[in-house]
Amino acid sequence: MLPFVLGGFATYTLTFAGIYAIAVIGLNLLIGYNGQFSLGHSAFYALGGYTTAILSNRLGIPAYATFPASAVVGFLAGVAIGYPASRLEFIYLALTTFALSLVVPQVLKSSWLEGITGGVQGLYLDRPQVPAGLPLSPDEWWYFVTAATLLVMWWLARNLVNGRFGRAMIAVRDDPIAAAAMGIQVARCKAITFGLSAACAAVAGSLGALMMEFIAPDTFTFFFAITLLVGSVIGGAESISGAVLGGLFLVYMPRIANDISKNLTWPVYGIMLILTVWILPNGAVGLLRMISERAARRQD
Repeated sequence: MLPFVLGGFATYTLTFAGIYAIAVIGLNLLIGYNGQFSLGHSAFYALGGYTTAILSNRLGIPAYATFPASAVVGFLAGVAIGYPASRLEFIYLALTTFALSLVVPQVLKSSWLEGITGGVQGLYLDRPQVPAGLPLSPDEWWYFVTAATLLVMWWLARNLVNGRFGRAMIAVRDDPIAAAAMGIQVARCKAITFGLSAACAAVAGSLGALMMEFIAPDTFTFFFAITLLVGSVIGGAESISGAVLGGLFLVYMPRIANDISKNLTWPVYGIMLILTVWILPNGAVGLLRMISERAARRQD
C-alpha cells in the first residue's frame, strides 16, 4: 500500500529498491550459500536489460514476455562463466569476474554490434502502459509488477536453498572435499549456482531497463557491480530475505549521506558503510535474528 501513501517519486525509488533486491538475491545465492565470489554481476544485469530492449524494440515481443528470456540468457551466460570459474578460488575468481564487468560494456559499445545494441548511444525502450481499467499511475503499476516479480524470485530462491540442491550448495561452500566425497559434483553445483545467480541479475536488469526506458553500456560500470555486492553484505549474504533490506540500503543510504553533506556525499557514505558493517557484521538480517533470539530467551 506504500505507493498510495508516499506519492510518485517515492514509489519510483521503492521500485528500484525492489529491482536491486532481485539482483542481490542472486548474489546471496552465490556468495552466502555457495561460497563463491563475484565482482561481475553488473554484466549479467546488463545482459538482461539488453535482452529486453532488443526483443521488445527490434522484434516486437511484449515486454513482460522478455523476463523469462532474460532469465534464460542470464542463466546460460552464468553457466558459461561458472564452469571454468569453478576451478578458481578467492582472489582468482574475483579477478575473473572483475574482468567480466570491464569487458561486457566494451563489447556492447563495439562497432560490430552497434546495429543491435545501439553502441555508445544505447537503446530507448517503451514501458508498457497500465492495463485498461486499473486506476493506477505508470509508476504505481510498475511498483506492483516489480513487487510481484520480487515475491516470485524470493519464493523460488527460498525453496531452492531449503531443498536438496540448496543443501548441496551449502555443503560445497563449507567443505568442497567432503562434498565431493559424499557424491556431489562440485564443479557442476558451482556452475549451476552461478547460472541461477546470473539469472536473477538478468531479470533485475530487464525491470531496470524498462523503468529507465533507456539502456546504455556506460550504465553498467564496475562501480555498479560493487554497489550490488554492498547490498548483499549489508542485508546479510546468508539470507534470502536480507536482499530486500540490501535493496533498500542501496537506494536510500546515498540519499541520506547527501542530505548530511552535499559536498562530502561519498566520504560520508563510506563512513556510514564502515559503521554499518562494524555494527552489523552479519548484515541487517543477522541483527534481527539476534534481537528475536534474545527476546525468545527473555520469554523463557
